[in-house]
Amino acid sequence: MTPTQHTKVGFIGASGLMGHGMAKNLLLNGFPLAYTVNRTEPAGLDDLGATRAADNAELGRSCDVVFLCITAATDVEAALTGDRGVLTDPKAGLIIIDSSTSEPTVSTRLAEMCADKGVRFVDAPLTRGPAEAEAGTLNMLVGADADLLQEIRPLLEACAENILHAGPTGAGHTIKLLNNFVIMTQASALAEAFAVATKAGADPQMLVDILSIGIYDNKLLHLIEQTLEGNHEAMVFELDNARKDVRYYTRLAGDLGHPTVVGDAVHEALGLASALGFGSEYVPSLVKAAEKLAGTQIRRGSA
Repeated sequence: MTPTQHTKVGFIGASGLMGHGMAKNLLLNGFPLAYTVNRTEPAGLDDLGATRAADNAELGRSCDVVFLCITAATDVEAALTGDRGVLTDPKAGLIIIDSSTSEPTVSTRLAEMCADKGVRFVDAPLTRGPAEAEAGTLNMLVGADADLLQEIRPLLEACAENILHAGPTGAGHTIKLLNNFVIMTQASALAEAFAVATKAGADPQMLVDILSIGIYDNKLLHLIEQTLEGNHEAMVFELDNARKDVRYYTRLAGDLGHPTVVGDAVHEALGLASALGFGSEYVPSLVKAAEKLAGTQIRRGSA
């Protein structure tokens, strides 16, 4: 199956922060698209010609390709194998592309289940955020054989600026979990450092300034820096989703018999921030949690 403008695409998660932009850009690139409603109706897609399917089984039966962009591995399994799931009665030759942040072991198991039904499964998780999803400039990490990646590339190019072949099935989700673990480690460290600087009578902005003229100057530093101005929404990624991803990482490492000294600490930091009431806020609210623990306000010039 070579994707053309006659290739019918199904989408699960089209109302999400990332899924909406992906679905929109598939439509704008001429691919007919049907979607199912999870929580809310996706805004504006019907105006672009999208249609609503009765359930995920209908997508599997009527579409050539089905994308998923939903929250957790359990959600992916339910969407594919649950009651009226995509695999209920799938179309011959169907391709499933999972752009959720899931677990590699789940991806390989689902790929085997799909193969038994004549369906091919691709894990293609994302980096960058909702703004890039809307602009069609996401990064994608693809777990699939080279021939299958080449076959679906026109679909992926409708959504992504950079498409990286991570390796076989499951490799995309492996690299995505490592990516998120490293980023959450840095965000947690900055929040803690800001709090300690403030309690020690130092200006946390000075820490940012010295890091900025050394080897640590990076985008994440300057996103978290904005918390010093009271902006905790510069990084649009829910803290509880980050906690879930780091938990997936520690489970992956544990399954491989590798100790997760840093991973466990980062998961604990995210869990503590969630327990303090910030789980539904964005990742920069780690600084709010650090403020609570420090009993002080963390701001530029707060020394």
